[in-house]
Amino acid sequence: MGISSTALPQQRLFIVGPMAAGKSAVGKRMAARLQIPFFDTDDVIEQRTGVEIDYIFEREGEAGFRRRECAVIAELTDQQPVVLSTGGGAILSADNRRLLSERGLVVYLATGVRTQLARTRHSHHRPLLQQGDREDTLTKLATARNPLYESVADVTLPTDGCTVDAVVGQLLAYLKQCQGAGESTPTDPTISGESSS
Repeated sequence: MGISSTALPQQRLFIVGPMAAGKSAVGKRMAARLQIPFFDTDDVIEQRTGVEIDYIFEREGEAGFRRRECAVIAELTDQQPVVLSTGGGAILSADNRRLLSERGLVVYLATGVRTQLARTRHSHHRPLLQQGDREDTLTKLATARNPLYESVADVTLPTDGCTVDAVVGQLLAYLKQCQGAGESTPTDPTISGESSS
C-alpha cells in the first residue's frame, strides 16, 4: 500500500489489548509490511529469563512479573523504529500507559469475551486462566482493563470475526489516511470490524 514506518508518530507502533486479541500475530505482520523490527514483551521476558511466563508468575507472583514487564516496556518503547506488542496487563501500570501514549501510535485490538474463550480453549500457558471459571475471569478482566486500553488508544480495531490479514489491512489503511492528513489523527478513532480495502 506504499506505507512506510515514517507514517508512524516517532516511527513507533504499540499494540495493546486483552489476551487472545491477536496482538502478536498482527504485530509481526505489521512489522513485516513496514519492514521494521518487531518485539513482543512476553517473548522478550521469556528470552531474557530463560523461563516461561507462567513460571515467573509461580515464583515471583504477578507483581514480580509486572516489574519485569515495566522494565522491558521502558526500554523497547524508546527504540526507533519498532512495532511492539504488549501483554494484556501491561496497561495496569500508570508508567506504562504514559510511555505508550507519549512515545508512539497506540493501537487497541478490541476483542469480546466469547472470542477470547474460543481462542484460549486449548491454551495452558496463560497464568490468569489457570484457576476458576474462564469466562468469569475474562469478564472481570475486561471490566477492569478495557477502559485503560481505551484511555491510551489512538485507534481501536475490533477483531471479533476478523482474520489477521483483515486487521492488518485496516490498520495499514488507517496509517495511509494519517499520512495523507499530514500525520494528524483522523477524527474517528474507531475502525469498523468489517473488512475493507
